[in-house]
Amino acid sequence: MASEKSKILVVGATGYLGRHVVAASARLGHPTYAFVRDTAPSDPAKAALLKSFTDAGVTLLKGDLYDQASLVTAAKLADVVISTLGSMQLADQTRLIDAIKEAGNVKRFFPSEFGLDVDRTGIVEPGKTILSGKVAIRRAVEAAGIPYTYATAGFFAGYALPSVGQVLAHGPPVDKALILGDGNTKAVFVEEGDIGTYTVLAADDPRAENKTLYIKPPANTLSHNELLDLWEKKTGKKAERVYFPEDEVLKKIQESPMPLNIILAIGHAAYVRGEQAGFEIDPAKGADASELFPEVKYTTVDEYLNRFL
Repeated sequence: MASEKSKILVVGATGYLGRHVVAASARLGHPTYAFVRDTAPSDPAKAALLKSFTDAGVTLLKGDLYDQASLVTAAKLADVVISTLGSMQLADQTRLIDAIKEAGNVKRFFPSEFGLDVDRTGIVEPGKTILSGKVAIRRAVEAAGIPYTYATAGFFAGYALPSVGQVLAHGPPVDKALILGDGNTKAVFVEEGDIGTYTVLAADDPRAENKTLYIKPPANTLSHNELLDLWEKKTGKKAERVYFPEDEVLKKIQESPMPLNIILAIGHAAYVRGEQAGFEIDPAKGADASELFPEVKYTTVDEYLNRFL
């Protein structure tokens, strides 16, 4: 019953992914709280987003990550806290951990993750240093004894698919398609709304407690070559495929400025090392979202690519 569903607090609610988590939580019938700095922003786009939240029955909670009292007050209202904070605030999630501990009632915490599994990645620098912040937060959550779920999801469709998987290009291939590695390593592409849905479904599911949730829908787990095949079939146009062997990719990472070097490091981890899909999930430590929630009608890569035709 809806009344038995957990009360969910989303911190980072108006961010790129946060808005999708808020929408999914409300749609799935959870009493939902969006933690925001300003409940009446002057920015029209942000005001419209907050209106869409309240129209969906979401309660806006005014507060700030750097105001501990507001964090504790918000945490006391929730059964589950989902953080979708951006990269610049990842380290400051220790404040959220402290607030959850002080509140004492939160049954599950999702720190801001949603990319590579940081406990098993071999990502090269500068990605390793960037992701070490997520590792530190995981250890802090565990040390605090807070029940958790770490949601990982491969590539966000909104970032990866407009370029049809190319890391070194911003749009679909015209004459050439630029591919890291041999193009045969499987990667994962997930629509942001679906990431929200799987995350919220896991919030009340004991099978996801104290585990890493791997969001990798079967139809969206495909190699870069397969992704390009799909695109070429839709457009009826072929592009020359230019492959960058691993040593060239590593050299490019070292020579590129920020943030391209980080983007390339993530691309190398996914497309060359196969870190998004090329492994078996240890059932003691992880769970496959598609197996837990087979009823989810997710957006397939095939459907998503139609947006660019």
